Amino acid sequence: MTEQLQVPTHPVVSGGVLTCRLFVIRHGTTTMNVQNRYRGRRDVPLDAQGYQDAVDAARRLSRAGLTAVYTGPMRRTIATAQIVADEARVPDLRILHGLNNVDYGVWEGMTADEAARADPAAFESYRRRPSRAVCPVGERLSDAADRMISSLRLIGERHPGETVAAVTHAVMIRLAVAKLHGVDDETWRIPVGRGSLTAFEIGDGQIRLDTLPDGDDVD
Repeated sequence: MTEQLQVPTHPVVSGGVLTCRLFVIRHGTTTMNVQNRYRGRRDVPLDAQGYQDAVDAARRLSRAGLTAVYTGPMRRTIATAQIVADEARVPDLRILHGLNNVDYGVWEGMTADEAARADPAAFESYRRRPSRAVCPVGERLSDAADRMISSLRLIGERHPGETVAAVTHAVMIRLAVAKLHGVDDETWRIPVGRGSLTAFEIGDGQIRLDTLPDGDDVD
């Protein structure tokens, strides 16, 4: 049975500040996930398992009292978010481009082994020093982390005292957690299961990680 999160009986208050409780969801599975290839900005759809991942996430949040659902602009995040919103009876999705995936540049479509062979130095930096890593002809991970943190803060500012969901990508969740905790080594690549939930509390400009994602997926 899918564990359901309960409806809050009152707004969340932390230190006298009305806070937003934000559940960040990793989108469901795609064929490229199964192949362990970097998706990046490739607009690949969910596969059959991906829709089930989204349904499972939606059921977990069905009694959480969601008032809004945000998503990045890719089909795989939008499809996941729509299932969550429908279950929660939230009428509209809100597209937030800051939730979009990292631009992997020339690595998009490659496996990790292929990316390592294409540019060993850049790939070693990607694995071990996210603050310095740059995807070849793509995005700096530090820039991606900054836009993810800005997106979380923006959502929190819009929804004080509410419970909200946002759908994004595994690497963006990892970068947000690493940024918040000052992690800049190989341990930044925490497991983020497909369809998993990561909870944050946001208020007065501050972001606090409440719960880490579940699952053992580190692709």
